[in-house]
Amino acid sequence: MTLPTDPAENLAALIRCPSVTPDDAGALGALSQMLERLGAKIERPVFREDGTPDIENLYVRVGTKVPHLLFAGHTDVVPPGDEAAWTHPPFAAEIANGEMFGRGAVDMKGGIACFVAALARYHESHGAPAGSVSFLITGDEEGPAINGTVKLLEWARERGEAWDAALVGEPTNPDALGDMIKIGRRGSLSGTIVVHGRQGHVAYPHLADNPVRGLLMLVEALLEPPFDEGTADFQPTNLEVTSIDVGNTATNVIPGRATATFNVRFNDRWTPESLQAEIHNRLDRAAASSRLRPGCGDPVAFDIEWRDRPSSAFLTRDDRLIETLTASVAAVTGKRPQLSTSGGTSDARFIKDYCPVVEFGLVGQTMHMVDERAALSDLETLTRIYLRFLEDWFG
Repeated sequence: MTLPTDPAENLAALIRCPSVTPDDAGALGALSQMLERLGAKIERPVFREDGTPDIENLYVRVGTKVPHLLFAGHTDVVPPGDEAAWTHPPFAAEIANGEMFGRGAVDMKGGIACFVAALARYHESHGAPAGSVSFLITGDEEGPAINGTVKLLEWARERGEAWDAALVGEPTNPDALGDMIKIGRRGSLSGTIVVHGRQGHVAYPHLADNPVRGLLMLVEALLEPPFDEGTADFQPTNLEVTSIDVGNTATNVIPGRATATFNVRFNDRWTPESLQAEIHNRLDRAAASSRLRPGCGDPVAFDIEWRDRPSSAFLTRDDRLIETLTASVAAVTGKRPQLSTSGGTSDARFIKDYCPVVEFGLVGQTMHMVDERAALSDLETLTRIYLRFLEDWFG
């Protein structure tokens, strides 16, 4: 039986499954067929929750002994957008100028394809690993992330699964392979401020209470002063206002309600709870001001609605895991990668509660873009890095 040692072939099979969240479109089946050739035990649990789509997930274990290494990732992808804008069809896995085009090529079917190829090459050279390798793959990372990795981790632990370390194959490198390993992530917190005013005619403002005036003061209080100056391992906490809306189509009507939505990416100086408290304090102080509301004696009337599932900042401190991966990257690429906590969130935020976790994958420059693509040379290099990591980890 031919083993799945070619990362480009593996990736092409995955790209040709148009697995836009929440549709699997055969992606987990294609991955299962690759891993079956490695003697893997394969399970595909489906998780459900009211108000959300059912999600099929994949858990695969090769081996029964320890140490136990977990590889985690996702086969779901974001929509391709305007398919006519693509140079090559987004789900055809066509190759041009040494690059494979397709949605998910970088984020993150490419990382999965390379790790499968690396494990297959390990089997060819060394046989079964001295411990175990598991794959924890979801179809719900690009979506609400409710019926995916969170529940799959709980499901596996209930069945006695425990891991010594985890590697997530997200695209971590900004410019070239070997640039960056993620050893942690900033936290993420989102909310919506709703300011309640009193609708009226713009010619008679004394009879109304314009909520936009109050909202401007509240938003300003969230933007200044900065929350912090950063830490040794993390960037400064940053809040971005992502939407402001009054739902008003008339130019001569003072609206009765105004909203602003925001997201905060925060460092390890904060927890979601302490950051929420700081935001509440800032809003309360700003609401008491009359600076933009002359003649209004009452504070700004507002509510704040917090989005579900905020994520905490975390930092991995497992020297063996970090140094083994760092040495593997350096051995293959000739450069020592930067250890970083920059960027967005990933499912590593859930895995960190079960074992030490790091992230390393392809170059992320084209992820989520039209003409997302991965260089064939990068697929081969990443496979070699993963293989070296497996050899050193189990060595």
